[in-house]
Amino acid sequence: MADLQRRIAELEGGGRPRRHRWRSALSAVLVILAALLSVLSVVAVWADSMVEDTDRYVDTVAPLAEDPAVRTAVTNRATKAILDRIDVKALVAELSSAARQDGAPPALAKLIGELDGPIENGLKELVSSTVHRIVSSPAFATLWTDANRAAHSTMDKALTGKGGGAVTLKGDQVAIDVGPVVERAKDELVKSGLSRAAGIPQVHTDFVVFSSEQLVEVRTYTRILQIVGSWLPVLTVLIAAAGILLATRRRRVLVTTALAVAFGMLVLGVSLTVFRDIYLDRLPAEVSQDAAAAVFDALVKFLRATLRAVAAVALVTACAAFLTGPSRPAVTVRRACADGIASVRGVAGSGGLRLGALGRFVHRHKRWIGGLILLIALIVLVTWSYPSTAVVLWIVAAVLAAFAVREFLDDTGAGDDAGAGDDTGRHDGGKQPRPA
Repeated sequence: MADLQRRIAELEGGGRPRRHRWRSALSAVLVILAALLSVLSVVAVWADSMVEDTDRYVDTVAPLAEDPAVRTAVTNRATKAILDRIDVKALVAELSSAARQDGAPPALAKLIGELDGPIENGLKELVSSTVHRIVSSPAFATLWTDANRAAHSTMDKALTGKGGGAVTLKGDQVAIDVGPVVERAKDELVKSGLSRAAGIPQVHTDFVVFSSEQLVEVRTYTRILQIVGSWLPVLTVLIAAAGILLATRRRRVLVTTALAVAFGMLVLGVSLTVFRDIYLDRLPAEVSQDAAAAVFDALVKFLRATLRAVAAVALVTACAAFLTGPSRPAVTVRRACADGIASVRGVAGSGGLRLGALGRFVHRHKRWIGGLILLIALIVLVTWSYPSTAVVLWIVAAVLAAFAVREFLDDTGAGDDAGAGDDTGRHDGGKQPRPA
C-alpha cells in the first residue's frame, strides 16, 4: 500500500523518480563521450596500423610507385642530385680546355666552345632521361616497395621526428629518400659512357611531399594515438554499453548512440577533405603539390575505409534496433517478413516437407539460436583484419539469411501431426512464425 501511494505521489508530482533522472543524464553524457571517442578510436587504430603492421604500411605506399606525380617528383629530385655532383658546366669547360691543349685543330676547339650550351643541355638531358627511364620501369616499383618495407622498422622514429628511413620528418616537412634511385641511375650513366658519374658518392637525398608549420603538433598527436590505438576502441565500446545499460529506454538510446557514431564518422570524413585542401594550399613553392596530394591520399586511404566501415556498422545497428522495437513501421516490416517466410514454409509443407524434431527444437531454442547467430557475426567482424564496408555488408547479409532460415525452421510440429491424422492429407503449412 505504501509503495502504491509513493508511485501515485510521483505521478502527481509530474516527473519521474530522481534516480531515473540522474541515470538518464549520466547515460546521455556517456553516449556523447562514446561518440567522440569513436572518432579518436578510428584515427588511433589507423595510426597504430601504420607503425605496427608492415604489410599494411607497404600496401599503403606501394601504389605510389605508379603515380605520375610521384614519379615526376622522384625524377626531378634524383636528376638534380646527380647534376649537382657531376657539375656539367665544369665538365664542358674541361672538354673545351682539353681540345685546345691537345693540339686539336683550332676550328674544332672553336666549335666545341660554341657548342658549350648544347653539350651541357645534352648531358643534362642524358641524366634526366636515364633517371626517368629507371623511374618508369617495373624495377622502380620493386625498388620502392623493398625500400619502404626495409624502412618500416623506423616508422615509429619517423613519427617522433627521429631516425632515418624512406619516410622521415625533418622540422616541419615530410621527405622521402630517393637515394636508391640515384644509385641505379649512376650505374646506368656509366654504362652509357658518362664515366664521370662513377665518382658520385653515395647519396641520401629527398624530395619534400608534406610541409606544415603545425607538423610538430600533428606528429605528437599521431604518436599519442598510436600508443592508445590498441585499447581505446575497447574503452569506447564499454562506455557506449554503459550508457545504454543506464538508460531507461535502452532501445531508443542504442539507436541514438549508433546514429551519433555514424555522424562522428561523417564529421571525420569531411575533416580529412578540408584538412587536405588546407595543407595543399599552404605548401611552399618548392614542394610538389601533386606528389604531396598523392602521398596524403595514399596514407589516409585505409583511414577513410575504416571510418566508412564503422559508419556502416553503426547504421546497421541503428536499423536493427529500430526494427526490433514496438513502433508501427517496425511491426509492419517484421510481420511482412514473417508472413513471407510462412508462405514459403507452407508451400514446402504442401510439397511434403516435414520439419519434425528439427522444427520443434528450433521453436524451443529460437532466442538462443538468434543470440548465437549475432555472436558469431560479432566474432567474425572483430577478428577480421581491417574490415571494409563490403565486409560489413556481407556479414549483415549472412545474418539476415541465417535469421530467415531460423524463421523457416521454427515449427512446433503441429502441421506434421495434422497431416498424419487426416486421411485427405491436408496440411496447414505450420503455425504463423513469431517476429524475429
